[in-house]
Amino acid sequence: MQRPPRPSAPRRRMPSPGTGLTPLLLAALAFAITALLTLGAYNSARHVAQANLQNTFEYRSRDAHLALVRRMAVYEEVLRGVQGYLRGSVNISRKEFADYFSVLRLDESFPGIEALGIASIIPPGQLERHEQAVRREGYASYTVHPPGPRPVYTSVTHIEPFNGRNLRAFGFDMFSEPVRRAAMEAARDTGQAAVTGKVVLVQESGWDNKPGVLMYLPVYRAGLPAQTVEQRRAAIFGWVYSPFRMNDLMRGLLGEHSGEVELRIYDGAQPGAEDLLYLSPGTAPGRRPMFQRTDVIEMRGRPWTVVFSSTPALEAQRDTVRPLVIGLTGIGVGFLLGVVVWLLASERGRALKLAEKMTLELRQSYIRIEAEQRRMRVILQNAYDAFVASDAKGRITDWNIKATQLFGWTEREALGRPISDLLVPPDQRERHVRGFRRFANCGSGPVMSAPTEVTAQRNDGSLVQVEVAVAALPTPDGYGASAFVRDITPRKEAEERERQRQQRLDETREALQRAQKLEAVGKLTGGVAHDFNNLLHIISANVQLVLRSPNKQQQRLQSILDAVERGSKLSAQLLAFARRQPLHPQVVDTARLIERMDSLLHRAAGEGVELRHTVQPGLWNTLVDPNQLENVLLNLVINARDAIEGRGSITIALSNADLDGDALPDPEMAPGQYVLATVSDTGRGMAPEVMERAFEPFFTTKPEGKGTGLGLSMAHGFVKQSGGHIQLASEVGRGTTVSIYLPRCLREIAEGVMTPGR
Repeated sequence: MQRPPRPSAPRRRMPSPGTGLTPLLLAALAFAITALLTLGAYNSARHVAQANLQNTFEYRSRDAHLALVRRMAVYEEVLRGVQGYLRGSVNISRKEFADYFSVLRLDESFPGIEALGIASIIPPGQLERHEQAVRREGYASYTVHPPGPRPVYTSVTHIEPFNGRNLRAFGFDMFSEPVRRAAMEAARDTGQAAVTGKVVLVQESGWDNKPGVLMYLPVYRAGLPAQTVEQRRAAIFGWVYSPFRMNDLMRGLLGEHSGEVELRIYDGAQPGAEDLLYLSPGTAPGRRPMFQRTDVIEMRGRPWTVVFSSTPALEAQRDTVRPLVIGLTGIGVGFLLGVVVWLLASERGRALKLAEKMTLELRQSYIRIEAEQRRMRVILQNAYDAFVASDAKGRITDWNIKATQLFGWTEREALGRPISDLLVPPDQRERHVRGFRRFANCGSGPVMSAPTEVTAQRNDGSLVQVEVAVAALPTPDGYGASAFVRDITPRKEAEERERQRQQRLDETREALQRAQKLEAVGKLTGGVAHDFNNLLHIISANVQLVLRSPNKQQQRLQSILDAVERGSKLSAQLLAFARRQPLHPQVVDTARLIERMDSLLHRAAGEGVELRHTVQPGLWNTLVDPNQLENVLLNLVINARDAIEGRGSITIALSNADLDGDALPDPEMAPGQYVLATVSDTGRGMAPEVMERAFEPFFTTKPEGKGTGLGLSMAHGFVKQSGGHIQLASEVGRGTTVSIYLPRCLREIAEGVMTPGR
């Protein structure tokens, strides 16, 4: 039997060359590749983190830059609103200015503005008068400071809020300080806003002074041209301004990211330690930031150098974990794909989060801008005047409620339409379009100098007289315009009514004067006729007696001579009243004249009346007829004696009077130096209706036979003929004072010449 074949043993497979080394080589190769990839990914992650942080820093810096520029632009518009409200004059009451300030609500909407103020130019030679005028308004301690002579004086005459630290600025002459003066001159010469260099505000207390700046806008006098520099300098009336304390101005500028960027603001294009305006709180000295950026901002004619630096808080946001995770993860060969996928997903997620975060911040920035625009809109919508703004092509871009009330067009109907179609009368549109084209190219024109009166058209075709104050608005396409418009129809009607009323008043006054003249002439004629008729009766009677009784000729002729002398005296008194009497003026020492008249005056005053006289030391001389002056003083003493019932006193006072335009007792007097002689009594005084007629000839309140009524009229004529002035002051029951102003004579009394006396 054949044995079955023996199964062959399985054949052993021999390892191929390198079979045992392949996994190791592949692992080493994979490790090497992983290491290279990990190193590349690690470096890339570091660069991405650095770039992302730098992008965040650049975004924060640009946002701070734009926020600062926008804030200053908004504050300039606030000042322009004040400029438009003033209408070319700084002479408004402080109550009106305070009411306007309260409407703005600056403390709620505009952080950093210390105050709103008006700096007024004091006319040459009017400093003392200006200070006295303000003190009369209730500010007894008001004075323009700092003291000292200067070619030009200005003063902070209005400032709101008028309390606290702002009181230190009241009366301050900002033009006396070089840095402020440079900005004020720049605003005056350009007509635009100007910012000062670094200053210490007057409001600072002195122990913790912080840097600050001021912004000025010029106020040109209404009705004067201001197209050229020379015209602007001639038309300047003052400035509206606002002081800024830099720490307050920068407060809240960066919002919730204020701790991520440090700011250093320097005055000028080259930063220096002495020019530092602002330093972010908490900045560590000597620290070297990871990122830094320098911008030069042109701030209304003044360069500011702004240095932005990253803070430790921002630098701590750099992603240092991700590179470390990438390095550690790359070591594990088995997790290479997972790590790569994780890195890609993680990178994409981080990028999306960063984009979302930047989008949110951009949206918040737009929200802040819209909020500021809403605040400006609220201010303009509640302005006292109509507000209309247009772009460089003349299309309306802004229209407030007052404009709707004035012109009849709603905001929806007005926006986007040309100003010439809506507001300009048809016969003026072609000229308006040509003028606006020139204005859009250069930003200046005739209506820029001051508020201008023009004729506008309403939506119903009717015309209205308005006053327009225009300001230029720079745009990418040229210059647009913003205008405050005020309806002056009520003012014109009031002016016309006032003109008609004044005309009627003048006509009535002229008629009254003619009637008074006729009455005075009638009284004068009657009085002269009566007195001369009495004299003629005396002369006629004595002549008849002489004819009948020749033996008494001497006595009759003497009566005739007495009557002639009375007639001559009456004629002299009438000539004195008419200022036609012959005078013989001499240099007179009034004090010596009173001394020589002392006994005569005492006899005239009588025993029951006490006569006193006072003389100011250094009394000036005057040029008058001394005899006539004695007659006047004697008559005044006699009148005072007759007015005293019983016992009383008469006082003669001599003094010097240096009168200027504000201290003149009568508008007809010329300013100058006078010798003042006053005669006062304690008599019964005069009623107002008696005082009005006291200087009329033949008017007297004395009984018949006690006076001619020519004493005061003769005194009035003599004083006026001598270049002086006479004035009455009296009150019933309190006596009367007669004041005589005689012009000062600078010549001395010639030696050997004595003033005549009695």
